[in-house]
Amino acid sequence: MTAATLPGRDAMRPRSEDGIGIGATLAILVHLLLVAALAVSVNWHAHEPEAVVAELWSATPQVAAPRAVEPPPAPAVVKPAPTAVPEKPVPVPLARPTPPLPQVDPKPAIDAQIAIEQAKREKDRREEQEREAQRREMQKAQAQKAEAEKIRTQKLEAQKLEAQKLEAQRAAAEKAAAEKAKTEKLAVEKAEAQKKAREKARVEQVKREQLEREAEEKQKKELAEQQRKEEVRVAAQREAYLKRIQGQANATGSAESTGTAARSSGPSANYAARIRARIKPNILYTDSVSGNPVATVEVRCAPDGTIVSRKLVKSSGSDSWDEAVLRAVDRTEVLPRDTDGRVPSVMQIDFKPRD
Repeated sequence: MTAATLPGRDAMRPRSEDGIGIGATLAILVHLLLVAALAVSVNWHAHEPEAVVAELWSATPQVAAPRAVEPPPAPAVVKPAPTAVPEKPVPVPLARPTPPLPQVDPKPAIDAQIAIEQAKREKDRREEQEREAQRREMQKAQAQKAEAEKIRTQKLEAQKLEAQKLEAQRAAAEKAAAEKAKTEKLAVEKAEAQKKAREKARVEQVKREQLEREAEEKQKKELAEQQRKEEVRVAAQREAYLKRIQGQANATGSAESTGTAARSSGPSANYAARIRARIKPNILYTDSVSGNPVATVEVRCAPDGTIVSRKLVKSSGSDSWDEAVLRAVDRTEVLPRDTDGRVPSVMQIDFKPRD
């Protein structure tokens, strides 16, 4: 209750001048009591103040407006309450004596002021608690947000690593496929090259065989022609020989011969050329040789001209030419007779590639 609600007094009536000194005295007393109460009630060690419930009364009931929702303030720094300094008493001017006023008990005013201060502190404490709760909620939300961001970052890193792993596997698979394709291509190319080489070798073999057959056919024809010519020549020689026998019973030389012996001790002058002419068509030699090397072959024959054996006495330096000459001697088989009808038992014949 306030002084305005005291019984027996009109609240609208102005105060009398005699009550100023009493009012000033009461005001000073109330301030001193308030300072004393603040000094006693303040917690100098910054402990949480105890909750105090005050019930306020007003002359006219009023309904409070809704509280505005404000964003959470920044965490407040708790500072120690300043030390209350007692106010100096205000000097009261001496007033003329006034008639005494009715005695008013100052206790209700003091209690109301204390209650207001306590309610204010309680309100501040609750607001501080709300701010602290909001701050904790904000910290909790920030921690949850940071944790969610960390989880999202870890998930993104894991997805990135997985993508890199898949990319590496795909690159390795492509590289292996490329290597396999390259290997298969090389194998196919190698097989084609081998096939072409075999085909080329077969074609060359066919050509070589055809050339050998043609050479053999040509050699056979030449040999037949030579045999025919030899037969004609032998027949002519036989006829000449018979004539010579008829002309000279004991001589064996030709008509132009100037010797006196019954028979010549060696072969005729052109006998070696005739033997080479008989053997040379049988030489099948297609390789090239540098120079004109000489291969000397020793031939042993029977009295009828059949070749009994042959051997290389002097090599030309080219094994292929030496072998071709020996094979030609083997193909000849029989050598022609000399003009006197004889065949030397042992002969050494020289063969040159460019003769």
